[in-house]
Amino acid sequence: MKNLEGKTTLVSGAADGLGEAIAARLASEGARVAVLDRSAEAIERSSSRPEMSGVHFEQVDLSDADRITAAMTRLQEAGFAFDILINNAGGSLHTPRAFVEETDEDWARVMDLNVTAAVRLTRAVIPGMVERGYGRIINLGSKAGRYGSLFTGANYVAAKGAVQSMTLQLAQEFGPHGVTCNAVCPGAILTPRVERLLSERQSPEERAGVLASIPVRRHGRVEDVAAAVAFFASDEAGFITGQLLDVNGGQGMAS
Repeated sequence: MKNLEGKTTLVSGAADGLGEAIAARLASEGARVAVLDRSAEAIERSSSRPEMSGVHFEQVDLSDADRITAAMTRLQEAGFAFDILINNAGGSLHTPRAFVEETDEDWARVMDLNVTAAVRLTRAVIPGMVERGYGRIINLGSKAGRYGSLFTGANYVAAKGAVQSMTLQLAQEFGPHGVTCNAVCPGAILTPRVERLLSERQSPEERAGVLASIPVRRHGRVEDVAAAVAFFASDEAGFITGQLLDVNGGQGMAS
C-alpha cells in the first residue's frame, strides 16, 4: 500500500546519505518528491539512481535566503504545493568538537545550516498548509540534541536542541490548523559522512565502546530513519504531534 499517494513532499539536503534514503522511501510510498541540495555532483549521482526516478531536484545553497526564495518560486511554478516538509539538511560542518576551539563563525555556520534553513523552509510552506488545512512537518533532530555527543561539538548539539524545541512550538501553534510537527532524532547512523567523522575523532576502542552502549548491538541504517519519517508523514500519524522520536537502538537509555 502506498500511504503517500497524491501527497507532495519537500526534503532538504537529500541528494545523498540519510536525506536521499528519506526521499527514496517517500517516493516509493507514492509521494511526489522535490529535493533541495547544494551539491551539483551529489544531485547528478542521485538523479541517476532508479529509486530516485521521478524526484525533482533543485540545486540551492540553504544558507542563502534569496536562493531559497528563488528555489521555492521555481517549485511553485512547477506545480508543487507541499503537503509534507522534511527539514533534513544539517551537520556539524567539520567544526571542532572542543568548545573552546569553536569560533563565532563555527557557531554561525552550524546554526545557519541546521536551524535557520529549517526556519526559512517552514516559513515558506506553512501558509499553504494552513490554507489547505493539512500538513506534515518532520524535522531531523539528533541524539546529540537530546543527550549530548561524543564526537560533535556544542554548536551542533545546541543547533539540534533548537530544532527539537522548535518542533514542540510548531506543534502547539499549528495543530489547530491541521498541521502536525514531529522530530526524528537519529543516533549512530553509519552514513559515509559519519563514518569519516568517527574514524577521525574516535579510536577503534572508543568505537567499539559506542557499539556496546547500543542495546540492539548494531549501528543504525539510513532505512531505519527513513521508515520513522515515512510514518510521521502518513495519515496514520494524524493524531501524533509534538513528539521527539529517538531512533538510536535504545542508546539514549545508556546516555
